[in-house]
Amino acid sequence: MIKDINFSVDKADIVTITGPSGSGKSTFAKLLASLLTPTSGAVYFEGKNIKEYDSVSYRRQVSYAVQQPTLFGDTVRENLEFPYMIRKKSFDEQHAIKALQTVDLGAGDLDRQVTSLSGGEKQRIALLRNVMFVPKVLILDEVTTGLDNASKDSVHKMIDYFNTKHQVTVIMITHDDEEIKLAKHLYDITDGEMKEVRGDA
Repeated sequence: MIKDINFSVDKADIVTITGPSGSGKSTFAKLLASLLTPTSGAVYFEGKNIKEYDSVSYRRQVSYAVQQPTLFGDTVRENLEFPYMIRKKSFDEQHAIKALQTVDLGAGDLDRQVTSLSGGEKQRIALLRNVMFVPKVLILDEVTTGLDNASKDSVHKMIDYFNTKHQVTVIMITHDDEEIKLAKHLYDITDGEMKEVRGDA
């Protein structure tokens, strides 16, 4: 259960949230992503209560990525085509290739079978699917858990790319010691209560 959290994020910040398992971190992330409805209080995005947004429009602006990636279809291409399909747009193959390069993959991976991908590669493809049309906010719920160092590095490279180039605000939930150590803005949620651990000096 989340209790009396008063939390705000500036545009283009990267905020890291940690805390014990079962402490409410994922619940908090799902509230921000409009996947759960608060029983009290409110979540505001760009000065407006998120209840006032069309849910599809909101989730295109505030994208939520989870620890266990779910890919569909047979190929990487089908997964990266999906965001175009739901927007009734033509697939931009060159854009997809450029996106793959941000996570240390490339043109040769576009038609790979999803069954041939490693766990780290699946996670990278799932994350790319979230950002083919760049959101304003990217919420990452323990997406690097279980990844090897090379895959973690690729995910961090992607986060930095979209944060720096596109000013995407990133809210990252993690247990990873290195991510916690390097966090500029660090919060802890324990027993549903949040405290700031580290902010700008």
